[in-house]
Amino acid sequence: MRDKTIGILGGMGPEATVYLFELIVKMTDADKDQEHIPIIIYNNPKIPHRTCAILGGGPSPLPFLIKGAKFLEKAGADFIVMPCVTAHYFYSEIIKKIKIPFLHLIEETYNYVKKEFPTIKRLGLLATSGTIKTNLFQEYFEKGGIEIIIPDEKEQNKVMEAIYCSNGIKAGYKNGLPKNLLMEAAENLISKKRCEGIIAGCTEVPLALKREDFRVPFINPLEIIARKSILKAGYRVRE
Repeated sequence: MRDKTIGILGGMGPEATVYLFELIVKMTDADKDQEHIPIIIYNNPKIPHRTCAILGGGPSPLPFLIKGAKFLEKAGADFIVMPCVTAHYFYSEIIKKIKIPFLHLIEETYNYVKKEFPTIKRLGLLATSGTIKTNLFQEYFEKGGIEIIIPDEKEQNKVMEAIYCSNGIKAGYKNGLPKNLLMEAAENLISKKRCEGIIAGCTEVPLALKREDFRVPFINPLEIIARKSILKAGYRVRE
């Protein structure tokens, strides 16, 4: 099997795209430039707001997502990954327009959890309101016997503020207010709702939170999809 080229459909947001690229590079078992994976990145930060579109108040990002996927296909990508959870609401429509595989971030996260944490039955979800409203994680996890627990309204407002406010993650801030808000929401899920682990259900979340911040498993979908991408491209993961 020949080595494959990864296509990253990014820009949602740009820093999450950079983070996935960095993860793939750092996690690839390579000792020199020539042993790394060819990667094509389509980084379009002009893609309309996914949560606004889903909640009914904004333009659809779908035409932009299809354009990006087609660009990657034409540029020579063998398969696509997308470092935005909420945008996976449009996944089934995107794949109708391309001929190359498109790894599904949430499906791969579910497969990882079932393999690595087979006894977990309750996971707390830190995600955008768009992701929560569309039940993207519930669709995959609950059919496998894992209950997805979402924050109550007050705590969910903290998650959205951490991501989108003027001092939030998308504005370039990771410590201080964004981290504190996310940790408060996560602690509520762990202590009051008895969650056995936390899913970073928005790709901005692991920019502020790390595994060592928690006493329960912290599930980072970008790490999971990075590992899967490396293996699918025909390379080895650095252990």
